[in-house]
Amino acid sequence: MAIIYSVLDQSPISEGSSPQEALKQTALLAQQAEEWGYRRFWVSEHHDAPTLAGSSPEVLIAHLGAVTKTIRLGSGGVMLPHYAAFKIAENFKLLEALYPGRIDAGVGRAPGGMPRASYALNEGKKRDTSQFPAQIDDLRMYLTDSIPEEHPYYGMKATPITEHSPPIWILGSSESSALLAAEKGLPYLFGHFINGEGGQHFAKEYRERFMPYKKSKPHIGFAIFVVCQETQEQAEWVASSMDLLLSMGAQGMPSKGTPPPDRAIAYPYSRFEKLLVAENRRRMVVGTPEEVVDRLEELAAEYEADEVMLVSSAYDFNAKLKTFQLIAEEMQKRE
Repeated sequence: MAIIYSVLDQSPISEGSSPQEALKQTALLAQQAEEWGYRRFWVSEHHDAPTLAGSSPEVLIAHLGAVTKTIRLGSGGVMLPHYAAFKIAENFKLLEALYPGRIDAGVGRAPGGMPRASYALNEGKKRDTSQFPAQIDDLRMYLTDSIPEEHPYYGMKATPITEHSPPIWILGSSESSALLAAEKGLPYLFGHFINGEGGQHFAKEYRERFMPYKKSKPHIGFAIFVVCQETQEQAEWVASSMDLLLSMGAQGMPSKGTPPPDRAIAYPYSRFEKLLVAENRRRMVVGTPEEVVDRLEELAAEYEADEVMLVSSAYDFNAKLKTFQLIAEEMQKRE
């Protein structure tokens, strides 16, 4: 079976730009991804993050649906422990009613921001992730209108009523999330761009322990940072911005957004920071179209993946577009 290629966008803000511009670029990227043949376009949830504009994926998905026609749209993902499963079900059923057959409900249990944002989202209380597995059951129950008779909410409907319910995906970057997806019989997306170690092993465990839910089948994907340009030199130039941004983030250094390559190239990295850059490159694929797709196919084979989700950032939005265009064109050559 051919590998599915999709896109995850975090709506990154470049230095000197604005959140409004970043969101416009996300919409433009979704339109181009549809034109280039990508299967899905997901958007992320980040809180108290001045360099990322996407704080509410459901709202952004509604806009993206209005400016696209066929590409599947979803959340990568909604951080479920912050919210009531019933409200999330309503949000996604409304999206499904607006754009039938095009919506994916991707959920995770990460905070999506610093602790102060988590406290604010939970009215000053500590976020309780222990309820995440039960929340998954509740979300599925509400989305599929399958509240059992013995349940105190029996007879209640998550509205609007839709012919089909959006599929739930579990997102994660650890063994526990992979095992939870297997236990619930749900598709799983591993965040290789978050954690460059162990994903292949977790994917194997997912397949081995998968418990079908109403004849569901395992579906495994991984999301990874990519930079693709016509030459290796151009790719390294564009990727230098991500190198510096990720290094600064790992050290808790303040950032005004994705830095320009000329400043990133000239940055005086310490020995420790150079090690950080090398470590972060394990979460990335950088190179020419042939090199990038070769490496993605190698990783897909290691994961036994059904799907690869591409994540990219660049100071220059045109360079970011070029990454996805060149990869799509290289994939088409190999069909």
